[in-house]
Amino acid sequence: MIRQLDDSAINRIAAGEVIERPASAVKELVENAIDAGATRITVEIADGGKTLIRVTDDGCGMTAEDLPLALSRHATSKIDGSDLLNIHTFGFRGEALPSLGAVGRLTITSRAAGSDAAQIRVAGGKMDPVKPGALRAGTVVELRDLFYATPARLKFMRTDRAEAQAIGDVIKRLAMAEPSVGFTLRDVSGGGEGRVTFRADPLSGDLFDALHGRLASVLGREFAENALKIDATREGLRLYGYAALPTYSRGAAVAQFLFVNTRPVKDKMLTGALRAAYFDFLSRDRHPAAALFIDCDPTLVDVNVHPAKSEVRFRDPGLARGLIVSSLRHALAEAGHRASSTVAGATLGAMRPEQAGGQTGGQGAPHVYQMDRPSMGARATAYSAQRPDYAPVPPYQPPQQSSGFAEMASAFSGQVIDEPFTPPADQEQPPEALPLGAARGQVHENYIIAQTADGMVIVDQHAAHERLVYEKLKKQMGENGVAAQALLIPEIVELSDNDCARLLAVADELAKFGLGIEAFGGNAVAVRETPAILGEVNAEAMVKDILDELDDQGESQLVQARLEAILSRVACHGSIRSGRRMRGEEMNALLREMEATPHSGQCNHGRPTYVELKLSDIERLFGRT
Repeated sequence: MIRQLDDSAINRIAAGEVIERPASAVKELVENAIDAGATRITVEIADGGKTLIRVTDDGCGMTAEDLPLALSRHATSKIDGSDLLNIHTFGFRGEALPSLGAVGRLTITSRAAGSDAAQIRVAGGKMDPVKPGALRAGTVVELRDLFYATPARLKFMRTDRAEAQAIGDVIKRLAMAEPSVGFTLRDVSGGGEGRVTFRADPLSGDLFDALHGRLASVLGREFAENALKIDATREGLRLYGYAALPTYSRGAAVAQFLFVNTRPVKDKMLTGALRAAYFDFLSRDRHPAAALFIDCDPTLVDVNVHPAKSEVRFRDPGLARGLIVSSLRHALAEAGHRASSTVAGATLGAMRPEQAGGQTGGQGAPHVYQMDRPSMGARATAYSAQRPDYAPVPPYQPPQQSSGFAEMASAFSGQVIDEPFTPPADQEQPPEALPLGAARGQVHENYIIAQTADGMVIVDQHAAHERLVYEKLKKQMGENGVAAQALLIPEIVELSDNDCARLLAVADELAKFGLGIEAFGGNAVAVRETPAILGEVNAEAMVKDILDELDDQGESQLVQARLEAILSRVACHGSIRSGRRMRGEEMNALLREMEATPHSGQCNHGRPTYVELKLSDIERLFGRT
């Protein structure tokens, strides 16, 4: 027997699509405030948003006549309904406020310019009459006892801490999208003024300056210091934002933020493109960090896919994906040998002065040595003994031997190279002025110590040369193509209709990497060629792995990954081995090649190839500041 549901049930069911948890309510209310032109937005929550969510803004406000209409389903001021593709605002469905009023106790106080303040209340879908309110400007939306009208949903809420963290994540995403708007998040659990858990003041100026400042306050100063500026345009799509260096990677995909027309989205295609851009620089257990924005004509993207509006569909998804991959790869190549500053910070953090008893990090207090001031004669004797082995000489000429430390010239833990570096005739600046400086020695037969203009550099010779060889091999493969090995007997793989069609759709792309696939009638494909460098492969297993990747990510990089894994292995065996002593000119040649080769700041697995320490940091370690 078919029966019509009443309005109250309809509203509660519809509310479940839009309001999944307190963070969803905060997202809808803050987006409404941004659409209203607010420049400062304050969000107050209690008990993870379960008992109170209050959003205050200084936007345009609403009149007393508009308040009842704002609580009606599918009533909005943002679109007229004639064109659902041409959307320029965050909201447009007209569902957020009615949904909140259906599952909680909602109070709206608002004042528009030239009108008196008004207030309206709705609880469990039952609306009270409009009455006068007290407010100078803008709007205050107060939501209490969320999901009290749907107790079943309330049971599935997580802990107060988890819900508060989800609300903080929502605010931070919106803060990144709108640098010109100020945001304050305050936890008022237990009453009183509470405590501010997040604050971002409004920023002005150039787009990239404001965005860089906002990202520094939201994601941290380290991200801002190690991020590359991205700005590219292609066929009506503009990509801008910041992407971090590969050496500033994360253990999970928690620092990836994507926006389409300033709307925070979680799109599988876009995250897959981001992963593809860093594909050759990070191991599988590391993830890039980035905040990327795509701006385009609203008619080129459909945001009306899901009530939560977190998913989008591009008219030409390949164009958006290609723009992300090419722009990021170009920026990473331009970064050259640069490595993240956090590597140096971690190195300095690992260095600790020796504590009492010769133990680093011991519990006992270090000894304090009290000495009388030495006499002039004693100091003169000490200075004479400390005279360096080499007297000062003009640049690039062999140093002259002097009489200091002659009895101490025995073996040290580091192999110091006596041969000086002679610069090329066309090189005017001294090697110390170059980015990676001049080699001064080699320690433990694996680490090159170089001196720069304002510090020192420690280079892992094996990891650095491995990356250089790998880049050369990749360049050769790109220029000469991938050699394919024809199978004597083609391998036939039976697939489903859908899988067969999807595999044949990417056959041309797979052919570029030496994997030749053809239709074999029915639901079968014939594998006729495989990449020669891979040797003997299980074609059926490879085909099915490719299909799994297509299912999960919408694209497959399996063949490319296997090819580049082979190249990486070849590069590893063909590079300078640890334990080999290098001459001065060899070390300097390696440094110069690193400076000229893109991506040389990290090895094939995303680890840094060198660490740069500033002289001021080194002096701080020894208490010289």
